[in-house]
Amino acid sequence: MQMKTAIHYQLGLPESCRIRAAELYEEAFRQKFAPIVKSRKKLIEILTDCIKPEFAVVALKEERLVGLAGFHNRGSSFTGGGSASSIIKKLGLFKGLWAIALFTILYERKESQDELLIDGIVVDPSMRGQGIGTRMLETLFKYATNEGFDSIRLDVVDTNPDARRLYESQGFVATKTDHHPYLKPFLGFSSSTTMVKNQLKKTESSLFL
Repeated sequence: MQMKTAIHYQLGLPESCRIRAAELYEEAFRQKFAPIVKSRKKLIEILTDCIKPEFAVVALKEERLVGLAGFHNRGSSFTGGGSASSIIKKLGLFKGLWAIALFTILYERKESQDELLIDGIVVDPSMRGQGIGTRMLETLFKYATNEGFDSIRLDVVDTNPDARRLYESQGFVATKTDHHPYLKPFLGFSSSTTMVKNQLKKTESSLFL
């Protein structure tokens, strides 16, 4: 009888998984990114350059990346490592400046000092339904508690009800919904809901399993 390979959860993305992380992000959030950078290849290159490995909780099956949860921590973020010059070099001056402006307007979010902001959670399509998203959230809760955060915040779009159900099952509560129907023809969604988990509790268990 063949034994199942255990999935390991850790803080920090291994350098060997950087490109795969960019591919997973591109696949999960293609609808958001496509109107800004139409070329899948160039978008993956930009995301690869932007990744800051220390701002992620990852799920690894052997050495293969099967899950990823990026986050912000007091001014730094998982996708905050890129430079304007790098984007312009890949897209050209005018398209690069346009992409930078749209990324800033649409996706830049600010967190408070006492709040951990989740950037995005993705799971390899072939590994969904195995509780990986739940375990990554649980690991993030422990990390946030150890770092002294009082709450965790994330946003979920109206076209992803499965993600919203997962967040609700883990104690997140909707605090506001922003409606922007004018974006639907371009981004595929017309509203996003901010969800917050408060009252993080200290735990004596191991941080990473």
